[in-house]
Amino acid sequence: MAFFLENLQRSGHLDDINITIGNIGSRPTEQSDYYGSENWHLFSPNLTILGFDADPEACKKANEAFSQSQNNWNEFHIPIALGDHNGLDTLYVTKEPMCSSLLEPNTEFLDRFLYLTDLVSIDYREEVTISTLDSFCEIEEIEEIDFLKIDVQGAGLQVLKGAENLIKRSVFAIQIEVEFSPLYKNEALFSEVDQYIRSQGFVLFDMFIPQRGVRSPITSKIRPGQVLWTDVIYLRDPLAKEALTWLTTPKSIFKMACIADALEFTDYALELLETVTLQYSPQDLKFNLSQTIVQCLSTIPEIVSEGIENFPTIQRLSSHLKSQSSIQ
Repeated sequence: MAFFLENLQRSGHLDDINITIGNIGSRPTEQSDYYGSENWHLFSPNLTILGFDADPEACKKANEAFSQSQNNWNEFHIPIALGDHNGLDTLYVTKEPMCSSLLEPNTEFLDRFLYLTDLVSIDYREEVTISTLDSFCEIEEIEEIDFLKIDVQGAGLQVLKGAENLIKRSVFAIQIEVEFSPLYKNEALFSEVDQYIRSQGFVLFDMFIPQRGVRSPITSKIRPGQVLWTDVIYLRDPLAKEALTWLTTPKSIFKMACIADALEFTDYALELLETVTLQYSPQDLKFNLSQTIVQCLSTIPEIVSEGIENFPTIQRLSSHLKSQSSIQ
């Protein structure tokens, strides 16, 4: 659950913040895949969700479901495969549709595990049009995507390389599925994906519970199978010395704080909100977020019982709290 966003929304601080999510491989497999149902809805009506999936039927159903909903943000599901080039490619459609990929399943390896072969066995192959995200955004005149969520069954690095210009100019955060062993032929494994994303100026923030494969029903309770894949989250750091220029503006630092809070990195969001207040509120009062910080910290009993005025952040913001009180 987001810690600061509801307060920021009530106070009007989100009114000028527009958030665009690019969900590549948008076929939903669980509730968390419906991004509007998570913390992101707090940005509405200034929220846009762009879903991309190679399956036209899945996109059609998603668009119909959204049109029938009462949601007040923008959401579009586009039937297109994204990669690192423009043209035609082969889509390997598997028995379990969520395992379909532009890469051929590595059945020789997967056959060694229980249950996995049935998921990734090929149902049929089809030729599909493929585009880079950069090309799509140029054609559609999309200047910014703030958060990329990529789940394309081993082809994530291709998607990233096809979005290099977009990433350099606008992306604050990336969530991507990575593999530690070759589930698909010729796929880039975690080490290569990690190295590439870090080279683009991102920092690894979290790794989901790794998914495992088992070779037999007999496993250890301590190490129940081999780690095969997981999701990881990378964020930008606008406070780093090497941060891109566009990232270091007060609006960008504030937006990074909001995205961090939506992803529930509360400590990082607090650091950035404090930084914006200390560095920029003397010049622009809209960046004085001291009252928001106090109100949110006041909901934590442990902080209140020890005296909220003794909390380090509050001590550093004391002069800004006084100036805001005098204005009110």
